[in-house]
Amino acid sequence: MNIESLGKKVMEGGEITREEARWLYGQRLEELCEKADEIRAYFCSNGFDICTIINGKSGRCSENCRFCAQSVHNHTGAEEYPLLSTEEILAQARKNEEQGVLRYSIVTSGKRLSDREVEKMCGTVRQIRRETGISVCISFGLLNEEQYGKLKAAGVTRVHNNLETSRRNFPNVCTSHTFEDKIKAIRAAQAAGLSVCSGGIMGLGETVEDRIDMAFTLRELGIKSVPVNMLNPIPGTPFGKNKKLTAKDMCRLTAVYRFILPDASIRLAGGRGLLPDKGKSCFQSGANAAISGDMLTTAGISVETDRKLLAELGYEVRYGK
Repeated sequence: MNIESLGKKVMEGGEITREEARWLYGQRLEELCEKADEIRAYFCSNGFDICTIINGKSGRCSENCRFCAQSVHNHTGAEEYPLLSTEEILAQARKNEEQGVLRYSIVTSGKRLSDREVEKMCGTVRQIRRETGISVCISFGLLNEEQYGKLKAAGVTRVHNNLETSRRNFPNVCTSHTFEDKIKAIRAAQAAGLSVCSGGIMGLGETVEDRIDMAFTLRELGIKSVPVNMLNPIPGTPFGKNKKLTAKDMCRLTAVYRFILPDASIRLAGGRGLLPDKGKSCFQSGANAAISGDMLTTAGISVETDRKLLAELGYEVRYGK
């Protein structure tokens, strides 16, 4: 077993095993990242997918996710407000389109939106699609197939729903809903004809095996857009004192994910601003997508700054998988 032979196996259409992924995780970082970037170039060329998000409904979430600033179980002082108006969400969509952003995601707090809230968001999405050319993604919690179908008919193209971590580790992260609830919602979105963006947060106390297991679950689900978040430990949350991952940790992780998910858009997401190079080394280690601009409750990196970095690295901003 060696990095070169495993890279060749992947590029010839094969799939690595859990044992091989675990072996890769322990290999010399420079060689691992070089091969991951080669796999990325082979399957995805120089395309880079930038998306942005808007916090469409903030705080007062009933769920007890131990990392989240918006949970009612945590005391963080996060801003609280109901669903934003169509005008507010549309204004941000226009601004992002003017900056060259191709995907725009509306994210809301809570276990799931109600039917009434879904109807309101369908109207908002229709307005965005009428007045802009930007692609609309939504993250509205654990919806069912009927609700996803209505959103698709309104013009939504993609649903975001993170697994967060592995099946084994999930109860250590959240107990108010289950890993199976996540899987059910993802399959409901797929059944409604929507593509799904799903990944997780690194630094939740998971093991290397947990990180690998989550990637294999994503592969089994056919997920092609995989956000990789680095925990930003927020005071007032149970994970507020967790140790932050390093740039090397993130490069190793994205490189191994590229071997497991060779043709996916591996997307650096929350926590990227904590990295000294803002993700540059990860974009040379298998990652080929990012969430730009501000996150939900924390500051991010501007679209302008990201576009300059991507031009420097030889990437072309366009739709990924």
